[in-house]
Amino acid sequence: MLPTGHLLAFIVATTVLIAIPGPSVVFTVSRALTVGRRGALLTVVGNAAGLYVQVLAVALGVGAVVARSAEVFTVVKVVGAAYLVWLGVLALRHRRAPDLRHPVTTGTRRVLREGFVVGVTNPKMIVFLAVALPGFVDPTAGRVPLQMLVLGLVVLAIALASDAVWAVSAGTASEWFARSPARIALVRGAGGVSLIGLGAGLAVTGRPH
Repeated sequence: MLPTGHLLAFIVATTVLIAIPGPSVVFTVSRALTVGRRGALLTVVGNAAGLYVQVLAVALGVGAVVARSAEVFTVVKVVGAAYLVWLGVLALRHRRAPDLRHPVTTGTRRVLREGFVVGVTNPKMIVFLAVALPGFVDPTAGRVPLQMLVLGLVVLAIALASDAVWAVSAGTASEWFARSPARIALVRGAGGVSLIGLGAGLAVTGRPH
């Protein structure tokens, strides 16, 4: 099984990486501003599910293909970027939805699905997993795919905890804005613009080396 030393080192490295605000934080906060605290938390769960699909892919060897192939990486990147832009456009279109507490886009299955798609098409994360997971396993301990799955659960737990804090904080702020139609329209518009900006930024970002 996974040696304790390897596991602790991986926990520290992953915590440091996730603690630094990045695209995942921007996505979570943007969703909190557009669909509220509940929607943001559902997004976090869906995003985490998509992330663990990436872990499974890496454990099965697919992640290495994405990490090494410029063509495959570009396809995944463009799909993820386009989806973020589409979510941003939807947020802008519905920024003046009449029900301020439960906007049009907050159906449970829909929000979970949207978070999942963004999580599973996050190219930077799959590259990180493809590099980090094999680097922290101990081949001499055997069951390397199982070790990767355990490490993936660590990533999942840390990401869930970190993103949930951002979701609750931003969602609580959005509830205050929801007291005024003008304020909620403004904050939803800001969230939509953030999503579009995040998608555009992802689209022009090159493959990490």
